[in-house]
Amino acid sequence: MADTGKAHQPDHLSVVATSTDGIHVLTVAGEIDHDTALPLQQALDLSRLGSPPRVVIDMRQVTFMDSAGINLLVAAHQATTQAGGWLRLASAQDSVMRTLQIVELDTIINCYPTLRDALHR
Repeated sequence: MADTGKAHQPDHLSVVATSTDGIHVLTVAGEIDHDTALPLQQALDLSRLGSPPRVVIDMRQVTFMDSAGINLLVAAHQATTQAGGWLRLASAQDSVMRTLQIVELDTIINCYPTLRDALHR
């Protein structure tokens, strides 16, 4: 095996924030882990979300999520709920949805098969 001299670079995580009918939609792409979670954490800052914070995270382009992502979602759910709002997840790929189910986060945070469903429920 050849050593290329390059350190492992974590996959980039991108977060695009939009708003529709007073609901903040965060479209996330990439891997959510300890090394990449900061953009999502910043996007979930309550000072940016207004009151009450109503947030849908569109996860259709999230390819991997570890415990750092789980912890981030739990904290965001608690914060939005305490502020009188809510957090919903939409369109998680099967592998990411399986992670949510294993830790039973899908029983705490409402998960929807599509973004449209999450916005209109």
